[in-house]
Amino acid sequence: MTDEIIKAAQEAFEAAAEAEADNRREAQDDIRFAFLDGHQWPEAIRRDREANGLPCHEVNRLQTPIKQVVNDGRLNKPSIVVHPVDSGSDPETAQIFNGLIRHIEQSSNAEVAYDTALEFAVTAGLGYLRVNTRYSGKKSFDQDLVIERVADPFSIYGDPESTACDSSDWNVAFVTDSLTKAAFETKYGGADPIDWKTGGWRECKSPWLDGDRVMVAEYWTREEATETILMLSDGQVVEADIYSAQKEMFDALGLTVVGERDVPSHKVTQRILSGADVLETRAWGGSYIPIIPCFGEERWIDGRRHYKGIVRSAKDSQRMLNYWRSKSTEAVAMAPLTPFIGPVGAFVTDAAKWATANRSSHAYIEYDGDTPPQRQPYAGVPAGALQEALNATDDIKSITGIYDASLGARSNETSGKAIQARQREGDVSTFNYIDNLSRAIRHTGRILLDLIPKVYGQPRILRILGPDGKPGMVPINQPTTVPVLDADGQKAGMIEKIYDIGAGEYDLVVKSGPSFSTQREEAATQMIEMMRANPSIAPIMGDLIAQNMDWPGADEIARRLKSMLPPQAQGQNPEIEQAKAALQKMAAQLQQMQAENAALQADKALEAEKLRIEQFKAETDRIEAEARIRQDQLQTSAQIAGLTSFDPGR
Repeated sequence: MTDEIIKAAQEAFEAAAEAEADNRREAQDDIRFAFLDGHQWPEAIRRDREANGLPCHEVNRLQTPIKQVVNDGRLNKPSIVVHPVDSGSDPETAQIFNGLIRHIEQSSNAEVAYDTALEFAVTAGLGYLRVNTRYSGKKSFDQDLVIERVADPFSIYGDPESTACDSSDWNVAFVTDSLTKAAFETKYGGADPIDWKTGGWRECKSPWLDGDRVMVAEYWTREEATETILMLSDGQVVEADIYSAQKEMFDALGLTVVGERDVPSHKVTQRILSGADVLETRAWGGSYIPIIPCFGEERWIDGRRHYKGIVRSAKDSQRMLNYWRSKSTEAVAMAPLTPFIGPVGAFVTDAAKWATANRSSHAYIEYDGDTPPQRQPYAGVPAGALQEALNATDDIKSITGIYDASLGARSNETSGKAIQARQREGDVSTFNYIDNLSRAIRHTGRILLDLIPKVYGQPRILRILGPDGKPGMVPINQPTTVPVLDADGQKAGMIEKIYDIGAGEYDLVVKSGPSFSTQREEAATQMIEMMRANPSIAPIMGDLIAQNMDWPGADEIARRLKSMLPPQAQGQNPEIEQAKAALQKMAAQLQQMQAENAALQADKALEAEKLRIEQFKAETDRIEAEARIRQDQLQTSAQIAGLTSFDPGR
């Protein structure tokens, strides 16, 4: 079985390496050209010029447009927003998904992964990021999802048969890594660091076994499979694995399985390979290979995918700029110093001073003869070379779409609208890179939605983040009590609820725009500008401006300023407020009347009790009187009987 896996992996790797060979070679050259010094001259020309003592200047104008696009993406970070889809999903649970994804992004420094992928896409045409799992703590078996950056995009080989822009149809992928032999031995025990005898990898000049280093690879496969889904007695549909993991919760809710069927799905497997052995095998919980590409410009030509960034088309213009700047330096440096011309014998006196006149400043120099020596005029900087350098600079601007106004430089525009329009032209010309990053993040969110019910399937208390970054804790997959609010937002009671992240269907969108703090700052700035244009509205905007300020105590100041506003400015209707006050007064009066009524009822009850006691006492007295009378009657009868039975003759 191992031999079959290794053979299949070798064939798949050969196909991927052969399909990406041209793109990888061009992309690597783009990165060297844009970032590494000494790579913007053709090697043969550089050697020839250096051998002749000629300058080879590099005036790198490509890093600025790269930074412009990448930093624009950093300022307008795309964000994942989850929405419920069917009747089994819950809007509140969707908010938990949103908060959990924000927590995953923050805890795993996802912005670094996004920025790195975008920078490679802008420079070379392709960057990557990936989703992985890790234990939530050193003493925990719970796992968390993380979004990781790919520092070396050339370590990844994707599916050559893929046509999707987000890797959602990848069925095979490789992630290569290099370990020292000592690290390999420590991590994989007695496995042999055997070289993988394949030409594709060697064409990339990185053999699996090179000196003291050993190459290993993650070999990802995705195969069609089926999974079982269950319908519960309340109508919701869940996966069989999720139901098994949360059976106690469903039993506590009194839910039972009423239906079952198999649906098409995918099985993803991750294997760690050395040159000739399967070191690890891991069943991945999701339905997608968790590696996401971010493309720059992408085209399909002759049945093959080609991609590039903004560097490739600007290389020739950058080379021309380097050449003409070097040529102008050469012309100025090699031009002879302006000499003095005079008749023979004119320089005999003070000959030493005349010999150093072009290098030193002398108070005076004497000459011989009647005609003084004349200095020749300086020819000046070669205008043609400088003009060609300017032309090359303009070519770079037009190719990259980044003009001076986009970089904040002063140009012909005088009005703010004109400057913003020119800046917007630069943003629009490079927006495809930001949009491609949004597509990559959208697929990242899709992978997270697919994995969250499986990774967080057990009852847990999760940390989530709000849109403003404020943290909160929420229990999932277990009964919990939550407050119920009335129409006025006041707590009206408590109900029991379960946030089941495995039930229902959820979808997502990716929104691009400033972060929450940036939006607040921009809102405050715009409010201040509005207040300057119309000072009369200042009294009713103070609380809103303070609310959007980002400094300690701003919220408290906003609350105090709002309390000083008239009811209308606080969003209150005087008539409604009067009605509320009247209702409150009537409620107080009603409460008082109820208390008085209760007191009266208590008094009546007391009188009734007294009357009943008196009646009982009277009845008791009557009974006692009758008993005494009866006793007297019995005694009288006994006396009469005694007299009647008396015998005198005894």
